[in-house]
Amino acid sequence: MPRTLKATQSWLLARAATRQMKEQGGGKIVLVSSARGLLGHPAGYTAYCASKAAVDGIVRALGCELGPAGITVNAIAPTVFRSPLTAWMFEDTPEAAAVRDGFLTRVPIGRLGEPEDLAGPLLFLASWASDFYTGHILYADGGYTAG
Repeated sequence: MPRTLKATQSWLLARAATRQMKEQGGGKIVLVSSARGLLGHPAGYTAYCASKAAVDGIVRALGCELGPAGITVNAIAPTVFRSPLTAWMFEDTPEAAAVRDGFLTRVPIGRLGEPEDLAGPLLFLASWASDFYTGHILYADGGYTAG
């Protein structure tokens, strides 16, 4: 799938969910963004960064638009997490180690993300605990965007 379609898909998904949520009197939409929506990347990620920045804009705009209907809209924005797409970064090879070590110099926690690191932010944004949050991007990045 072309990277530039991700923002459109997020918007279409939110729009479809909104119809049902308005009928039921409210709800929560949690989209997936990326730290790359806030920060650029030097190696051919222009379309990806732009699409994630668009997702961030959708979250902020819909957060304002849908709040009066009792619908909150937020996003989780991870950095590098273990997944099929990033599996090579976790390999024990000199090439992977070089990329991984370069990336880790910017991560205060000192490690890459694991899938379970997304569970807490997702549960928070999907639960009553986040009822007063809308239009927020929650960075799950080990401090990457902090410095």
